[in-house]
Amino acid sequence: MINSPIRKLSGLTFAAIAALTSPALSAHHSFAMYDKSITYVFTGVVERINPDGAHLQIVFVPLNDKRDALVRDAEGKPATWLVEMGGSAAMAREGITVGSFPRGTVFSVGLMPLRNGQRGGARVEGLFECPKGKPPAAGMHCDSVDGATAHGEGKLPKPTGTWKP
Repeated sequence: MINSPIRKLSGLTFAAIAALTSPALSAHHSFAMYDKSITYVFTGVVERINPDGAHLQIVFVPLNDKRDALVRDAEGKPATWLVEMGGSAAMAREGITVGSFPRGTVFSVGLMPLRNGQRGGARVEGLFECPKGKPPAAGMHCDSVDGATAHGEGKLPKPTGTWKP
């Protein structure tokens, strides 16, 4: 059998088409699991970061409106949330890594929540990190604090809903 450039190109074309039409790939990039009609804006404290090639996730606990305590659920436990973002490499280019967002970092982010009611969602627009030891004033977010760091493009979105534990 002759190994011609046309044969190689045909094989690569078939592989690319198969990859792009894969149901797993389509499902992976679907936003159907998120309620796009609601946008929450949280200021919270990082518990941990889950780096992953597909999506970096920040696990955090929101701060109360006074910005002086963690929000707790009905059982008195911290009301942990998860925000999902782009892949780890893309987020590293925005300055969001395990090393740059250690446990205790205060940040503000907008997200569209999961439809199933679990405490998680996908990031919407910009993310702002408060300077260490400088949480925002009551009712405000990190974008209002002098010295805050913006990660990614955009501002914090305007919230269209309010989450209560």
